[in-house]
Amino acid sequence: MTWSISGNYIAGCSCAVICGCAVDAKPRGAQGREECLGVNVFHVADGRLDDLDLSGVDFALYNRFPSNMSAGDWKIALVVDNGASDEQASALERILSGDEGGPFGELSQFYGEYLGMERAGVSLSDTDKPRLSVEGKSDIEYEALTGPDGGPTTVKNAMFGFAPEYGIGKAAGRSDAFGLSFDASYGEKGEFAFSSEQPEGAAIGRG
Repeated sequence: MTWSISGNYIAGCSCAVICGCAVDAKPRGAQGREECLGVNVFHVADGRLDDLDLSGVDFALYNRFPSNMSAGDWKIALVVDNGASDEQASALERILSGDEGGPFGELSQFYGEYLGMERAGVSLSDTDKPRLSVEGKSDIEYEALTGPDGGPTTVKNAMFGFAPEYGIGKAAGRSDAFGLSFDASYGEKGEFAFSSEQPEGAAIGRG
């Protein structure tokens, strides 16, 4: 089976600004935690699993990284928006769990515990005040860090980056889902494109 998903995402986590997970550094929490608790909300602008259309679906990927990412033992959980069909939700679960191969198949070697999939309202607003929301679970606002020219600060070519280049910033808000509770401190946003056709070793992950 072949698949592809692309679109944009916003993420928030418990790490102090700047989160080092994407470059395989040990987590450094804003509240002194030596772990990274995070939520990443994705809008699939275009996607498919074989002939099944996944375009327009929003989903949230939750994580707990107990150490640097390559050390493994991750906890992972998924929430798919209520507007998706059961078939679409199941397809995304297979992709993100690694069952359909590709970059998530490669990442699955680091999974320690899959906490399951739930359904809820999931959305992101990429406006002047970008925000991710998972109904009853997470509500986090993103504020970009900026450089001398006023443009957003970005990270490029990170080992575990969700995108080849993504913006980094501060995050504010709270998340409580799957037993993973945290106050957000770090945030990021970018555009993603994943597929089963990506070459082995392609960078992907969550920082």
